[in-house]
Amino acid sequence: MTMRIRTAAPADLDAVAAIEAECFPPAEAAGRGSLAGRLAAYPDHFWLLENEGQVVGFVNGMCTDSPDLADEMYDRPALHDPQGAWQMIFGVDTIPAYRRRGCAAMLLEHVIAEAKAEGRRGVVLTCKDRLVHYYAKFGFADEGVSASTHGDVVWHQMRLTF
Repeated sequence: MTMRIRTAAPADLDAVAAIEAECFPPAEAAGRGSLAGRLAAYPDHFWLLENEGQVVGFVNGMCTDSPDLADEMYDRPALHDPQGAWQMIFGVDTIPAYRRRGCAAMLLEHVIAEAKAEGRRGVVLTCKDRLVHYYAKFGFADEGVSASTHGDVVWHQMRLTF
């Protein structure tokens, strides 16, 4: 496999929308409009993993001085602050055929390194209970159940502080 990570561009919308729909149930998945807004507002915080030119996964999220990930952030790309202290992660998506190959880990390690290099205080994400242990492997601490009601699911807020 020839894997590479690059930042996204608006032309990647079809690929990321298809992957998002494949990775999350409809109530949790970002819609095409939301993804288009994110790509327009902060393409440099939208990282794609490609294998021989095919997008096989991605991580995206905005930066903010707010320490907690709030539901309004998902669909309001204007809340992105390029100098924000915290890198939020809205999704870690890997197509099923590439799961359990280290793709998500490769993306997360890249995003963490980028956030450190940019002088952020850390990285924040939310996940379901069954994934708390996965993110803990990268140094994220479970802060308990999040105030998020995104997709009518119980989420844990996870924080990696530098």
